[in-house]
Amino acid sequence: MDIKIGIVTVSDRASQGVYEDLSGKAIMDTLDEYLKSDWESVYALIPDEQKLIEETLKKLSEEDGCCLIVTTGGTGPAPRDVTPEATENVCTKMLPGFGELMRQISLKYVPTAILSRQTAGIYNKTLIINLPGKPKSIKECLDAVFPAVPYCIDLIGGPYIECNEDVIKCFRPKS
Repeated sequence: MDIKIGIVTVSDRASQGVYEDLSGKAIMDTLDEYLKSDWESVYALIPDEQKLIEETLKKLSEEDGCCLIVTTGGTGPAPRDVTPEATENVCTKMLPGFGELMRQISLKYVPTAILSRQTAGIYNKTLIINLPGKPKSIKECLDAVFPAVPYCIDLIGGPYIECNEDVIKCFRPKS
């Protein structure tokens, strides 16, 4: 199996066991619905520490061989919300369209979506996407951006990912 996807929950409290990580589970459940290809998750639950987030993203790409890393948490305006900064420090190319679309979708549900700083970028042959922390928001955002994800992974030299077309229509240009 060569499709590995990193799932990273960034949360001080969940990493300390104060509450269960429902957000990481929401990402895995959503990807299970979307993907027709066999895939393996590589999971990390870490506190809001920028250096640790950066190290985790690099490890998942370089050592674990993840073609996609999806993070949840740490995208708000609070002082300890540093996931976008960590992502920008690691990535060689940023893809601002992901964050723009996710905020646009989220604004249909909550006016505070303008406070969210989710983003996406590329490190090595890995697409990194920062999602918000609420399970409902995770699904809404992934529904919006995922149709572009498999083609993006094609373009950066990753494995071919097939989607379950009954659940989500992924786009690849006709060649």
